[in-house]
Amino acid sequence: MLMLDFKKTQKDFYRPATTPAIIDIPEMLFIAADGRGNPNTSPEYAAAVQLLYALSYSIKMNNKAILEYVVPPLEGLWALDDPDFKGGGLPITDKDKFIWTMMIRQPEFVTPEIFEAAKAAVAKKKPDLDITKARLKRFTEGLCVQIMHIGPYDDEPQTIAIMEKFAIEQGYKIDMAVGRRHHEIYISDPRKTAPARLKTIIRHPINSFIGKGG
Repeated sequence: MLMLDFKKTQKDFYRPATTPAIIDIPEMLFIAADGRGNPNTSPEYAAAVQLLYALSYSIKMNNKAILEYVVPPLEGLWALDDPDFKGGGLPITDKDKFIWTMMIRQPEFVTPEIFEAAKAAVAKKKPDLDITKARLKRFTEGLCVQIMHIGPYDDEPQTIAIMEKFAIEQGYKIDMAVGRRHHEIYISDPRKTAPARLKTIIRHPINSFIGKGG
């Protein structure tokens, strides 16, 4: 049986270039957990990521008869609890104000029943994790501009500025409406990769084509 790896079968979504591109992201299935705070210091963030991986690997290991697959990379939707922050590549100085939704994509065979079975298994094996924090969700991201950022996370503002400038030049407008947020996909493991070599996909939602100069 061939092993499914979304990074290989859907390269447009997981292997973008280091130059910006416009892409339309269809509906996908995720396990997600919400929270607030600095990802570098927040126990809530660390627990959420641990929970997502525990559930994802439980589903993978207990459903091999249905599908052999590689667990997809961790993703994050990010916002800032700061009405004065305008984005556009500006640096973020107070990371305690982050609002995040961390996610791991799931294969389409994962039903609510399979998800609940994984929650029960994780609750038994890792009782310290709060399984109520996780939810199964479908997410349609739609039209976005994306780019592969290589380097430390703190250097992302320069890459974002390039990406958003490209979108505007193509006649689009950045559209951080309700439910549409700054999106990161972590291709590299920061525990094993030097900061200068980290690969992170960055996506920003855009609205419908408005015509150049519109």
